[in-house]
Amino acid sequence: MNMQPTAVMAPPPPKTLEDMKLPLVMMRDIVLKTMFRKNLTEVTELAKAVCLPRQVTQELVDLAREHRLVESTGTMSASAGGEMGYQLTDAGKSRTLDALSQSEYFGAMPVPLDVYNEQVKRQSIRNIQVTRDQLTSAMGHLVLPDALLDHLGPAVSAGRSILMYGPPGNGKSSISNGIRDAMGDKVYVPRAIEYAGQVITVYDPIVHSAVEEEEEDPNALRRRVTFDTRYVKCDRPTVITGGELTLDMLDLVYNPTARTYQAPLQLKSTGGIFIVDDLGRQQEPPQALINRWIVPLEESKDILALQSGEKFEVPFDTLVIFSTNFHPNKIFDQAALRRIFFKIKIDGPDQANFLKIFSMVARAKGMQLDESALVHLLKVKYPTIDNVYANYQPVFLIDQMRAICDFEGIPYKMSPELIDRAWANMFVKEEAIVN
Repeated sequence: MNMQPTAVMAPPPPKTLEDMKLPLVMMRDIVLKTMFRKNLTEVTELAKAVCLPRQVTQELVDLAREHRLVESTGTMSASAGGEMGYQLTDAGKSRTLDALSQSEYFGAMPVPLDVYNEQVKRQSIRNIQVTRDQLTSAMGHLVLPDALLDHLGPAVSAGRSILMYGPPGNGKSSISNGIRDAMGDKVYVPRAIEYAGQVITVYDPIVHSAVEEEEEDPNALRRRVTFDTRYVKCDRPTVITGGELTLDMLDLVYNPTARTYQAPLQLKSTGGIFIVDDLGRQQEPPQALINRWIVPLEESKDILALQSGEKFEVPFDTLVIFSTNFHPNKIFDQAALRRIFFKIKIDGPDQANFLKIFSMVARAKGMQLDESALVHLLKVKYPTIDNVYANYQPVFLIDQMRAICDFEGIPYKMSPELIDRAWANMFVKEEAIVN
């Protein structure tokens, strides 16, 4: 039976300015900058732009009026249902330009870091219980031995770090993606968070897949209770890095022009998965990368630094998956290996599973099987490489044979000759190159 994941508790929308737990001046200035940059005059449109309920936005506009930074236009907007219009005063424009010189940030009101911490706990990756059925379903396109799922299941449900190692071409990356697909629930990602008056943008449409919300029926008698729209409802995020990963990619990114920060990759992956693929291919030594993760992996918190040098804690609630073609003992010391909770070897298939994969790929690609070709492959070609099978080989060989058939203008049907021609492209012959 395939159990559905329990829905994550949504962050409730703030009802008053006190609920915001942000400095009043900061909130007021973001409202002024948003009015100025987006040329907004009605509270309803302004509320949508700063992602706050209308009544809270009205409180901020009233606060700006008390400070003589905003004034009523004295006219009702017919298009806004008779809503009063507002505009910046001369003093308001002056204050807005001053605020923009300090930070260009405007739009969605940030979520205080302490408030975000509470939401992270509500949607923690460690709250997930993935069943065997869910994992099997997510990896249905892969042929995996049952023993591998026996190891993967507890690792994923624990929400702890995983090291997958083994020879290349056996699906470590595909398994990582399958783990991501097995997590079917949604989380709430803040558009931006605030710490010590600094704004750190978190939501990134490249990393986060937003879930389309159903349009609310304007004729409904009771309005649906919505969540805090400073967050975006998303699939659990997945960040995949490979040989390009460097240590500075795990630090806050400061924009000196806008005077704001962008969250590093691991903070963007909060509540989801961070995959370090091809570990050992980066410029940084694997040991240095692991050392950077020691505190986060052990204490579920990360340490980041502002431009001023001030350091602060952020939640680290991420399933980290390291994938490498190297033996762990060759790239890590024992202290580092102790910090990685699960170590799972991903081997190539045995002959029976290889044939199963080969048949599945051939059927999917319209390549007709031929008994003599298969016997030639298994009895003549594979003994030359000590019968070492890999998951990538069926796709490679069949794609090669299809390409040859297309060139020769013959139907897709394998033969010993086609096997030989495809095999020749799978391995490079050892020979001296004379210059």
